[in-house]
Amino acid sequence: MTTRIVSSGPGGEGAPGSEQAELERVGELFRQFIDAVARRPQAEGDERDLTARLRGHLGVEPGQAPVVKAAYAPYDHPNVHLALERWFAADGRSYELIGMTGADHRGHYTLSEILESASRYDRFVIGAVDYAHLPVSPDTELACVSFGFYLGAERAADGSEERYVVLLRGPSDEYGDEKVQLEVLAADRGTAKRLLAGVDALIREHNVLRGQVLSFEGGDFSEGLGPFRFHRRPDLAREGIVLPDGLLDRVERHVVGVARQRERLLAAGQHLRRGLLLYGPPGTGKTHTVRYLLSGMPDFTVVLLSGVTIRAIGPACALARMLQPALVVLEDCDLVAEARDYSDGEQPLLFQVLNEMDGLGDDADVAFLLTTNRADLLEPALVQRPGRVDLAVEIPLPDTAGRRRLLALYGAGLGLDDEVAEEVVVRTEGTTASFTKELVRRAVLIACERDAARTEAVDVRAALDELLSDRDLLTRRLLGVPGDDEDDEDGQDDDGYDDGYGDDDDDDDDDGGGPGALPDRLPGPGRLGENGGGFFTRASYRPLR
Repeated sequence: MTTRIVSSGPGGEGAPGSEQAELERVGELFRQFIDAVARRPQAEGDERDLTARLRGHLGVEPGQAPVVKAAYAPYDHPNVHLALERWFAADGRSYELIGMTGADHRGHYTLSEILESASRYDRFVIGAVDYAHLPVSPDTELACVSFGFYLGAERAADGSEERYVVLLRGPSDEYGDEKVQLEVLAADRGTAKRLLAGVDALIREHNVLRGQVLSFEGGDFSEGLGPFRFHRRPDLAREGIVLPDGLLDRVERHVVGVARQRERLLAAGQHLRRGLLLYGPPGTGKTHTVRYLLSGMPDFTVVLLSGVTIRAIGPACALARMLQPALVVLEDCDLVAEARDYSDGEQPLLFQVLNEMDGLGDDADVAFLLTTNRADLLEPALVQRPGRVDLAVEIPLPDTAGRRRLLALYGAGLGLDDEVAEEVVVRTEGTTASFTKELVRRAVLIACERDAARTEAVDVRAALDELLSDRDLLTRRLLGVPGDDEDDEDGQDDDGYDDGYGDDDDDDDDDGGGPGALPDRLPGPGRLGENGGGFFTRASYRPLR
């Protein structure tokens, strides 16, 4: 049976619009009924009443005050937290911090929606403040507000008092929130804008990332600070670097010297942005040289990118520009030389790197340091983008004098006499710093196994015989030692593929720190460098222009 609602008003039954009006009235009564049922009874003066608490603080109805918003990158969470702390620490300012509880209180609700729900349904009430413990250095964590209301007040020069509410909400993987958000509720919109401008200025002035050594770690937000990991700055003395005479001086002048002479260079109309390429076989000391540079640049913010994380060059350059003086290190660029640009897939990722480098202003005190085992893969792109890299330096295999210095450096505690030391130097021709370091370690291990009080010449010779034997061919290659044979007639080495050097270079361990990774270029189609261009050689070396 169908019940028909009729009007008894002036229009009488069937009057135009009368039925629609009655339906709307019934709907409104039903809505009021639902609101009354859903609303939890709350005693007058209940201390958990969020709306009443905000109303009492602001002096106006919260829902009638404008809300001004700002968003920040996930890694800026400690910066935003500390900026608010510093803002309220100023003379004449104070705040009270409260939290909120309720179903899904960390969900996608905006401040306006929270206020409406709290007012109409009592869905949200005052609760505990949410915190997140985040790293702000390699050894320090900071408890940051991840969801909380700052009930702020400040006294103006004329004695009047301004009041406002700031909601700080940190990123939340659970709800897909990837930003740090600030929402300011104030009777005067200008007050909210002034506070947010002050927070921005404090973030720039006291940024926790400034002067840190950071690496991008892809998109994993489970550890660290957003995509970053903090690293201790290396402490490496100049005596720990074994390179041909004069080479380190040129590298330091190009990277550190420009920073030292910043004001003079700018006064002379010269740009500060610079690019340095360190190239050469693996295991010769490229990464070790980078570590030495970092140890001598304590005021520089350092951003490390390696392999596929080089796709983060855009954010890295933005960070370097904001936190200059800065150094952006791009290790193993050959691994992505021909990979497609992740932004549009149209051009090699290396071109995107060079474009980002060019996007920095000439007055930006930002240095780019690229390392590669395969300079032939990079040269075509660098030539097509002149000026991005303005100095290319080869880190060669150590010569006789270099091997002698390496043995003295790593084997200082062995007590080898000159005759044995010279024998080792001669027999290790064509090897790398990584090889020498492993040789010393293995000699000490052999001495320990025979329970000797000290390492002797017999242990060093045994270790050297073992490393130079045919059964340790792959070990030598993993230490960066070139192949034992010259290139075959087909242009390949004894391992069956061409590496672009006339010998073999299969690992990334450039710091002389022992065995490296497995080969990163394997035989077969699709390996990097099949369409590579020319080569950097000693004979043809020149600074790129």
